[in-house]
Amino acid sequence: MLREIRATGTLVPKENRWITAGVAGTVQELLAQPGERVQADTVIARLVNSAAVTEVQRARAALAGAVANVTAKRSELELQRLEQEASLARAESTLQITRAKTAALTRAEQAGVVSLMELKQSQITEEQDARLASAERQRSVAMRSNLGAQMLAINALRDESTSALEIARRDEEQLQVRAGITGIVQEISVELGEQVEVGKRLARVAKHDVLIARLLVPEIQAKDLLLDLPCQVDLHVGLVKGRINRIDPAVREGRVAVDVLFDGPLPGGARPDLTVEGRIVLSELRDVVNIARPVSAMANGAGTLFVIKPGEKIAQRAKVSYGATSSDRIEVRSGLSAGDQVILSDTEQWSKFDKLRLN
Repeated sequence: MLREIRATGTLVPKENRWITAGVAGTVQELLAQPGERVQADTVIARLVNSAAVTEVQRARAALAGAVANVTAKRSELELQRLEQEASLARAESTLQITRAKTAALTRAEQAGVVSLMELKQSQITEEQDARLASAERQRSVAMRSNLGAQMLAINALRDESTSALEIARRDEEQLQVRAGITGIVQEISVELGEQVEVGKRLARVAKHDVLIARLLVPEIQAKDLLLDLPCQVDLHVGLVKGRINRIDPAVREGRVAVDVLFDGPLPGGARPDLTVEGRIVLSELRDVVNIARPVSAMANGAGTLFVIKPGEKIAQRAKVSYGATSSDRIEVRSGLSAGDQVILSDTEQWSKFDKLRLN
């Protein structure tokens, strides 16, 4: 006896993509319709948003201004650097002259040619020029650091303007709504002239080359489902084998969705939304007595049936104990033997009788 579950469902694409609006706008054109095959860069719809176009122009002008500011600032800082280098050069040159003069006066004073006062004055001047040269060197170091910081700041403003322009361009580009994947348009969710906000669903595109069966199993039977259970799906154009790939953890309207991946290629005529019927094999019970499942029979339950023994024309009521169930059969643990016949139709009108004679 095969324990199996039968369920109906549909073929659905394994990969779907909802295309949403990346920017607010008004639908100006719809360039694709459901059923059309599209490529990843195919434009499905065009939106209009004058503010997005204006923002691109404003961002472009702001970037041009930022680039000009960088050029002007670089020239200004370069001029300041050159002026500082000239000041440093003058200070060091003056110091060298003063040192040479002091050295000459020292020799002259030792020879008695000049007075000690003149030598002292030259030495004082040399010390003063040395301090000035040292200050200019420190100022040059500080200026180089300051110039680098100012260039970093002005470049950051330019980069900010560049980013703003890229964002504005991206928003403008999103007015051209593209498919994003190669597949078939399943649904268009907007109409011409409709105003859409950011995140609004515009269309759904599905890859047409990989289809799966989505079966809807009654909640009461879903407790026995496991991943990788074998299935057989009737597409009405052929039978295809597969295995359970996903079991929805949620119950919707009393049913559980089960996705079946096929083991091989699908026959011609298979397409999304095609109604299918599936048989999920739970297990195989060997050497068990089983009958077609009575309407009121429950797994591991009990009931009564009118039983006809081989060669007899009398149906006698008997207590029957049931075991495992399938979609259309049930295991009989006691009350019946192999070869017995049972009446499965409604016998409520003879409920007060224990025996029925068959004509």
